[in-house]
Amino acid sequence: MGTRGWQEIPWAVVVVLPLLAAPARAGAAEISAGASIGWIEIGDDYRPSVGPQAAISWPFERDFVFTVHDLCTIHLGPQHGGLGVYNQTSLEVGVAWDEGNFSLGPSVGLYDMPSCGAALCGRVAGVAIGGHAQVNSYFAGPLGWSTSAHVQWLGGESPVLPGQAAFVVVAGPVLRWILK
Repeated sequence: MGTRGWQEIPWAVVVVLPLLAAPARAGAAEISAGASIGWIEIGDDYRPSVGPQAAISWPFERDFVFTVHDLCTIHLGPQHGGLGVYNQTSLEVGVAWDEGNFSLGPSVGLYDMPSCGAALCGRVAGVAIGGHAQVNSYFAGPLGWSTSAHVQWLGGESPVLPGQAAFVVVAGPVLRWILK
């Protein structure tokens, strides 16, 4: 019989703490997942992006929700070194209604992608903080449309990065499940 490692406890806290911190109302939690397509801009470097997204929301007051959202985007384009990955996770508050919701809040992003500066091209990787906003509109029962935008501030000086900020805007279909 083994014991659980100490490293597993922080992940349990990340999952359980929002459940305990968000007082529930008579409503139910909502899970949504979808796929998006859009673009990323880092300085003057633009790239098309595709990827999955997922969120879970808990109501805490009449029409207000607390949301944990994750968006992973894969940046396309064979130029300048191939594919890149940008994963952004946010903790948000927002408003909800029967046919949709809107939320915004702080986020953290992990990235690994090719980029080109004024004189040098290469891969950049790191962690960035920023903000995220998302609106979901449901038009056919659980089926809807999601539009998501976020900005991340990239720290440090790099001859490869053409700017200090990353902007990602994506949109696509979304499905929701209501847990009662």
